[in-house]
Amino acid sequence: MEIVEFRPEHAGAFKALNEAWIGKHFAIEAKDREVLEDPQGKIIAHGGKIFMAVEDGQAVGCAALIAMPDGGYEVAKMTVSEALRGAGLGRLLMQACIDAGEQLGAPRLYLETNSSLAPAIGLYRAMGFRDLAPVASAYARADVFMELRL
Repeated sequence: MEIVEFRPEHAGAFKALNEAWIGKHFAIEAKDREVLEDPQGKIIAHGGKIFMAVEDGQAVGCAALIAMPDGGYEVAKMTVSEALRGAGLGRLLMQACIDAGEQLGAPRLYLETNSSLAPAIGLYRAMGFRDLAPVASAYARADVFMELRL
């Protein structure tokens, strides 16, 4: 298993992995479609990063860092193939995000999630994220807001 930076050939896997988890729990929203259809243009071209978990040449997980106006990064589109959940891949992907945020000099990492995703929230808290007061979100499903000060 390795964590690698996004390459154009990962676009299909990035989209499929995210559509699988979002579609299982929620409606895929317009903001999801925008990012999933063009990760290079919507994330990387604006100073963000995408990390892919790859096993035997196959992408089995991903996480994105989307540049924010305050110099921080939003952790977004983080998921692991359902068959591999609980194997520590989420932690590896989040650590890659934290390491990249530190290297980029970001003051914080921010994320939005849903209260029904208890395992994910547990991981975020274990990695040092703290709850924030609710804010307006582009996602109807977002009801938990967190940050990690770097």
